[in-house]
Amino acid sequence: MTLSSAPLTGSIVALVTPMLDDGSVDYAALRKLIDWHVQEGTDCIGVVGTTGESPTVNVEEHREIIRVAVEQAAGRVPVMAGCGANSTHEAIALARYARQVGASSQLQVVPYYNKPTQEGQYQHFKAIAEAVGDLPMVLYNVPGRTVADMHHETVLRLSQVPGIVGIKEATGNIERAQWLIRDVPQGFAVYSGDDPTAVALMLCGGHGNISVTANVAPRLMRQLCAAAIAGDRRAAMDIQFQLLPLHRHLFVEANPIPVKWAMARLGLCGPAMRLPMTPLSQGNEAVVEGALRAAGLLA
Repeated sequence: MTLSSAPLTGSIVALVTPMLDDGSVDYAALRKLIDWHVQEGTDCIGVVGTTGESPTVNVEEHREIIRVAVEQAAGRVPVMAGCGANSTHEAIALARYARQVGASSQLQVVPYYNKPTQEGQYQHFKAIAEAVGDLPMVLYNVPGRTVADMHHETVLRLSQVPGIVGIKEATGNIERAQWLIRDVPQGFAVYSGDDPTAVALMLCGGHGNISVTANVAPRLMRQLCAAAIAGDRRAAMDIQFQLLPLHRHLFVEANPIPVKWAMARLGLCGPAMRLPMTPLSQGNEAVVEGALRAAGLLA
């Protein structure tokens, strides 16, 4: 993704951050996951978002995860670096580092907890774009986690700011997504951030899916995105119906608890997380395993 190119399209994995049993970041496993996603056809690697446990990694780890991801991707696949913070100064610092080490784009979430106004959100993202405008920015609206909701009019204002190239729309509200797709300028990308409704958003003209499900089913998610973006409803829905149990049950507890358990079950990385995230409850293990079987990922 560059400021002058057509928007990135397809399946963007919201990658987990593998951790060892002592809670330290497992960089060797991170490198293996990136190689696997390249082999499976994932269109872009998104690191250090919510699924990547950004709330519990410290700043040094956050930076190193971005650096290692870019190094391991080695230009084979773009890297979208999670650089969001509820401090504008910190978000700028993370974005500058991501640019320095070669990330392809930055993902900037609506500031959480401090509940900025619409004007505050506009000024926050505008300040980042002005400071690091040569690293394309994708906005991220997920009011279920941030509490603050970025309104339609604010997105349209920000779509006019140089350097801001798209939005991860994670409300799951398809009507909202349709209004965005209709009203944003040509070249501004609208991505889903909600696996259950992503196929609908793409069939309405969206550009891709920033996906949790892609952590365990990257090839299927890439095929789903390609079919939906091409307007092949039948092919897209065939895959969607196969993945529906995963879309639902990977959120049976707070993300990334279920997906980390699922990845451990598939032998992709360990299940370790940092507090306040706790292991998947025993009662839900069969639920997540059943979803993996329904998707054909386990015999």
